[in-house]
Amino acid sequence: MTRPIAVIGPTGTGKSELALALAERIGGEIVNADAMQLYRGMDIGTAKLSVLQRRGIAHHQLDVLDVTETASVARYQQAAAVDVEAIAARGTVPIVVGGSMMYVQSLLDEWTFPATDPAVRAKWEQRLADVGVGALHAELARVDADAASSILPTDGRRIVRALEVVELTGQPFAASFPAIGTPRWDTAIIGLDWDTTILDARLEQRTDKMFADGLVDEVLTLLGRG
Repeated sequence: MTRPIAVIGPTGTGKSELALALAERIGGEIVNADAMQLYRGMDIGTAKLSVLQRRGIAHHQLDVLDVTETASVARYQQAAAVDVEAIAARGTVPIVVGGSMMYVQSLLDEWTFPATDPAVRAKWEQRLADVGVGALHAELARVDADAASSILPTDGRRIVRALEVVELTGQPFAASFPAIGTPRWDTAIIGLDWDTTILDARLEQRTDKMFADGLVDEVLTLLGRG
């Protein structure tokens, strides 16, 4: 299998630009590992490259979710692994790029995730709707105090997930954290970083450009889509 490359690092360090340059130089296709760039319509605020900016290079795991859908590491891991192996099978270099480190690690280290059950999840989501996030957090605290202490009392999604896992496994939520597997594909990892002062200036310029490019209108459009 063609050895993949992963380009990682903090926001604003130039990961996308380097990935494009690598893809052009060695013949590669890019697999996104930025959780927010999975969403259609979240373009300006995530610094997503436009189709023109992609220079004709194939990009995967971009614009695969509606904003009303919930991204999950497990779903991403499965879908991105298929992309990586299909790219490599074509004799092309897979280039994984992004700063969502849990997504990157789940993909490269083949994490194993706890089970899920749609019916159990739906039950707890309905309970959340019925009693509210604060009351549900209190219920979690009664069955798994450690999980409750590590999850914000306003984070309904994680509270529901913790209660689902506790019910399915009969164990504390922490006992079902992803198991880290053996690193796969012998991926070459390139980490980018900048001096903090320089990076702060780059991020300030990026933020100014986002507002100039229409960030407020993008957010208003997303709010209208739910």
